[in-house]
Amino acid sequence: MRKFVCLLIIAVLAACGSKRTQNQLASGNYDEAISTAANNLRNNKDKKGKQDSIYMIEEAFAKAKERDLREVELLAKDANPTNLEKLYNTYQRLNNRQEIIRPLLPLKLIKENRNAIFPFENYSDQIISSKNALSAYLYTNAVKQLKTANKLEARKVYDDLQYLNQINPGFKDVRKLIEEAQFNGTDFVNVTAINETNMIIPARLENDLLDFTTFGLSDKWTEYHSNRQQGINYDFGIVLNFRNILVSPERITERQFTVERDINLGKKKLLDRNGQVVNDSLGNPVMVDNIRGVNAKITEWRQIKSCQVTAKVDYVDLSKNQLLQTFPIASEFIFENSYAKIKGDRRAVDENYLPTLDRRPMPFPSSEQMVYDTGEDLKAKLKGIITKNHIRH
Repeated sequence: MRKFVCLLIIAVLAACGSKRTQNQLASGNYDEAISTAANNLRNNKDKKGKQDSIYMIEEAFAKAKERDLREVELLAKDANPTNLEKLYNTYQRLNNRQEIIRPLLPLKLIKENRNAIFPFENYSDQIISSKNALSAYLYTNAVKQLKTANKLEARKVYDDLQYLNQINPGFKDVRKLIEEAQFNGTDFVNVTAINETNMIIPARLENDLLDFTTFGLSDKWTEYHSNRQQGINYDFGIVLNFRNILVSPERITERQFTVERDINLGKKKLLDRNGQVVNDSLGNPVMVDNIRGVNAKITEWRQIKSCQVTAKVDYVDLSKNQLLQTFPIASEFIFENSYAKIKGDRRAVDENYLPTLDRRPMPFPSSEQMVYDTGEDLKAKLKGIITKNHIRH
C-alpha cells in the first residue's frame, strides 16, 4: 500500500511538471520550459513517463534557438553600438542553453525509435568578438562621459565599468576608471560643530561627536569628514549647533522614615492564655511560627545633579550655500546617588533597599564631566538623524 501511494505521488508530481512545461512552451517562455523539463530528466530519464518532457525540451530548444538567431540577425543589421550588450547576451544565452541540455544526452524517443535532435553550434568566436566589441564600446563611452559627468551620471558610469570588469577582467585601465567614477560620484560631507552657548564644550566631547569613523555611516556614495581633506570639494555640510547647555546646582536632599516588618524566627511551642504548653491529641506540643515585629529608623540622603543640552542639526548644500533641513536635538544626563544610615534592626529593611545602606557619599562630577557624559546620548541621537535623513534622496 505504501509503495502504491509513493508511486501515485510521483505520478502526480510528474504530471504537474509536464503541465507546467506545456504552459511555459505555449507562452513562449522557452528557456523556462527547458529548465523545467531538464530538472525532470536529471533522474531516470529513460523512464516511459519522461517521454513528454523529452518531446517538449526538443521543441523548446528548436524554437528558442530560432528566435535568438533572428534576434542576432536583426541586431547585426542594425549595427547600433548600444545593442552590443544585447548581442553578447544573446550569444551567451544560445551557448548556455546547450550546456544545460548537453549532460542529459542522449535522450531517447521510444515511439519514433530515435534520439531527440539538438543541433548544437560552437558560439565561442561570436561570444568573444561580441564581448570585445562591447568592452571597447563601454570603455570608450565611460572615458568620454567621465570628463563631464555630474554625480549621478558618474554613478551610472561606475555601474557600466563594473559590468565591463565583470565580463572582461583586466581590460585596459578599467580598475583605475572605476576608482575615478566612484570618487566623482561620491557626496563628500563636512561635519562641524558650532558652540552658540556661553559655556565651554569639552574638547574631547567635540572630538567624540565628530569622530565619524565610529559612526559607521559612510556608504558607497557618501563620505563624512570632520576634518577637511586636500583635493576634495565638499558637496554638503552637517553642522551641529549647540544652542543651550544647562547644568543644575549640586543638591543633597535628606529624609527620615521608619520601617517595620514581621520576621519569622523559626518555630515555638504554642501556649494557652495561662502560659501552659498546648499539646495535640497524641500528647505532643503544638509548634507554631515564632513571629516577631522589628523596626528601624532610616536617614536617607540623595545627591543629584543634571545636565541638559539642546542643539540643532543643519543640513547645508555647500555648492549653493543653502540650508536644506534642520533637525532639533536634545539630551539629558542625571547624576544621582542615594545612601542611607540605619538605627535599629536591619532585618526590618526590604531586601531591595539594602544596597542603599551600603553606599557612601560620592563626589559630584564637574560641570565639564556632566556635559561630556551627556554626549553619549547626544551622539546616538545625531547618528539616528543622519541615518534616517540621507544627504541625497
